[in-house]
Amino acid sequence: MSNQTKSKWNGFSLKPRRDMPEGLWMRCPACEHMLYKSAVEKNLNVCPDCNHHLRISAKTRIEYLADEDSFQEILTDMKAKDQLNFKFRGTTYQQRIKDEMKKTGSNEGMLIGKAFIKGRPVSLAVMEPNFLMASMGYVVGEKFCAAVDMAIEENIPLVVVCCSGGARLHEGVISLGQMAKTSAALAKLDEAGGLYICVLTDPTTGGVSASFAMLGDCTIAEPKATIGFAGRRTIAETIKVELPEGFQTAEFMLEHGFVDMIVHRKDLRNEIARLIDYCQK
Repeated sequence: MSNQTKSKWNGFSLKPRRDMPEGLWMRCPACEHMLYKSAVEKNLNVCPDCNHHLRISAKTRIEYLADEDSFQEILTDMKAKDQLNFKFRGTTYQQRIKDEMKKTGSNEGMLIGKAFIKGRPVSLAVMEPNFLMASMGYVVGEKFCAAVDMAIEENIPLVVVCCSGGARLHEGVISLGQMAKTSAALAKLDEAGGLYICVLTDPTTGGVSASFAMLGDCTIAEPKATIGFAGRRTIAETIKVELPEGFQTAEFMLEHGFVDMIVHRKDLRNEIARLIDYCQK
């Protein structure tokens, strides 16, 4: 076939096909609509069609919440240690930690530091869902307690953004011990008259929901976030009953008094600043 024949067919010009650039589109996990990725990012990683709040990294969350360049991170070098010689499917816990660090650019499942939210100083702790689903091990628990200590020492509110699969199984009872330790730290904050604002995002489950996530003076949830302890299927199979519609959603938790309010991501900064002003009058 000649070049001329290749370029024309029945009078129509055939142009070389252009490949679609990668990363332009994404599918919403809730409504499954195809969306421009840039449009979703401009909308604070919320689906413009169904209002689904996508999971975001701790660094992105801090960008959305804190005043520009105000976050001063501390304890950046804290890393988990394999105290149990844990191995799963031929991979050691220590190797898994190294892989997660490389993948996420973070050393652990929580970032803490001092920040300003609309000019209000806060001790800010944000969980990193991309790091072993922000499971709580020794380091996450110690970082949380350090954030509490900062709030007490500097007499500033503690703001925590939760997003976790629960206690970290790789650390066994060591991780479970952090449930008690973080709860005791919050008791100290309460005795000192401090303010604790907790934001529950999708998902907040397991040992985190059974400890510091549900102990806030003010508990905020993002829309439709999954909030609970055990998984829905585990509960249904254990108690042998049909669970109600919407069970373990933020809306269900609000209706039953487990959270104080549901706030859209775009309104979160304003709402936290308002709560700080109201509670510190």
